[in-house]
Amino acid sequence: MPMTSLRKHRVVFFATGNTHKFNEARHVLAEYNVAVALLRVKALEIQDDNIENIAKTSVMEAVERCRLPIFVEDAGLFVDALNGFPGPYSSHVYRTIGTRGILKLMKEVEKRNACFRSVVAFCNSKESPKSFQGGVKGEISQEERGDQGFGFDPIFLPSDCPDETFAEMTIDKKNEYSHRAQALRKFAKWLKSDS
Repeated sequence: MPMTSLRKHRVVFFATGNTHKFNEARHVLAEYNVAVALLRVKALEIQDDNIENIAKTSVMEAVERCRLPIFVEDAGLFVDALNGFPGPYSSHVYRTIGTRGILKLMKEVEKRNACFRSVVAFCNSKESPKSFQGGVKGEISQEERGDQGFGFDPIFLPSDCPDETFAEMTIDKKNEYSHRAQALRKFAKWLKSDS
């Protein structure tokens, strides 16, 4: 079966327990008339230094269990001064030390460069996964700002809009800049390219 057969699905399922991620994805995919449904299945998340490997393994395991056209998204915050930490371990680090812990680690650091990276991995029961990547450069703020978004959004200032953290932006504005939105747009264009 050719790879283009993956693109014939009318609805794709986003395997995530994170409603914030789902809402961001729904907004981006709606721009391309791609319908997305939330699939609350706990996908396997391996420990790996590469977020693409994590996403591909997660989506294959979810498809194996559910037999649906599924995508997952994995992301990480990579802080230059911390040698790329927390990177692929961002969710665990957020749950354990949170944004305040990162700010504490950065207390005496002047160069605060960082980037967010995202990988969207899509698969169905007949093909191997396909992945799409996005990234955004920025800086770690001096303090938490904003109450929108989630995760490390309150401490990340994107280079293209350095006056606001992701947590100070609406979903639509964040989707103009975010790593996740970039990866999702690549995924949506690929889905639509043969429909």
